[in-house]
Amino acid sequence: MDLSHSAEDEQFRRDVREWLGDNLVGDFAELKGLGGSGKDLEAHDERLEWDRHLARHGWTCIGWPTEHGGRGLSLMQQVIFHEEYARANAPARVNHLGEELLGPTLIAHGTPAQRERFLPKIRAVEELWCQGYSEPGAGSDLANVSTKARLEGSGEPGEWVIDGQKVWTSLAQFADWIFVLARTEPGSSRHKGLSFLLVPTKQDGVEIRGIEQLTTGAEFNEVFFTGARTSADLVVGEPGDGWGVAMSLLGFERGVSTLGQQVGFAREFQGVVELARSTGAIDDPILRDRLANAKVGLETMRLNALRTLSGGGPGAESIAKLVWGNWHRRLGELAMEIAGTSSLSTQGAPYDLDRWQRLFLFSRADTIYGGSDEVQRNILSERVLGLPREARP
Repeated sequence: MDLSHSAEDEQFRRDVREWLGDNLVGDFAELKGLGGSGKDLEAHDERLEWDRHLARHGWTCIGWPTEHGGRGLSLMQQVIFHEEYARANAPARVNHLGEELLGPTLIAHGTPAQRERFLPKIRAVEELWCQGYSEPGAGSDLANVSTKARLEGSGEPGEWVIDGQKVWTSLAQFADWIFVLARTEPGSSRHKGLSFLLVPTKQDGVEIRGIEQLTTGAEFNEVFFTGARTSADLVVGEPGDGWGVAMSLLGFERGVSTLGQQVGFAREFQGVVELARSTGAIDDPILRDRLANAKVGLETMRLNALRTLSGGGPGAESIAKLVWGNWHRRLGELAMEIAGTSSLSTQGAPYDLDRWQRLFLFSRADTIYGGSDEVQRNILSERVLGLPREARP
């Protein structure tokens, strides 16, 4: 893959840098560095307004095709945007699930009516989305989904009626809509008989309960469906073929959105380096070597993300998940070691975590959520190396 920048790309970089410099001012300047891993609730409403400001100036959905309201930017220009966004210390975005995951999925699999209904509001950040995949009995083993939906109504268009529970649903408390993987064919199992439904959250049949975490936040939620309803035409793809749509969406999750995730990683790494300078830990050759390894790992993730986007080969998504999940967890551990003994106690009552304690605690889950390390290694062993499949009941 050619990683060189053309003259047009370099001009684009200057344009992005200038725009961010001109716009991250006033109240928006106060948002620099806010949000990110373990801090998704931080200044959420203010960051939402920043996202809408980006939208008004054409800086959302930059990789979407122009016919769907995007800017149709090249892969390299998307990378440049994320790089400059990180350098500007701009706040973490709040519209990731709509812009980076559902939007591309609707472009690939949605009907014209679905695209017309939802894409403009995603692009303008007028409607927020959350993801209804994981369940108490279906986390990394997503094919074990038990949430059910049945079609009611003999007239047009009819309605899907949904019953079940989802869990670990990020930012559901702010979402207007949730895309739900539900079992719509009675008696089906595993990958068969699932459908990908678009469901409004603001209705009596949907209850959202926050899950308080060690980091003191509650960006994760339980979502309960008790006779929740959505129009029959809000199924993406054919009924019963939801597994393919869901896997397509996860492909987007491992795609350009990975570069957005690395915006936060780069910011955190730079903060750890500054912490090491302030404490004098940077003079310790062992810790300095670990910082150097972390820097190399950060660049490796960037190059691997680019490789994945340009084709990547089989198993690229699982490799990416293994790499960034373990890198981020090690960064949290390194931050605690650099902070020293002060990292072992909170700074105030009752439970006042500092930035590095929050990073350490949150990153313990990185090798579990989104597909655990064990599941990713099984995928690589079975689908890439051709080893025998693990015995399943």
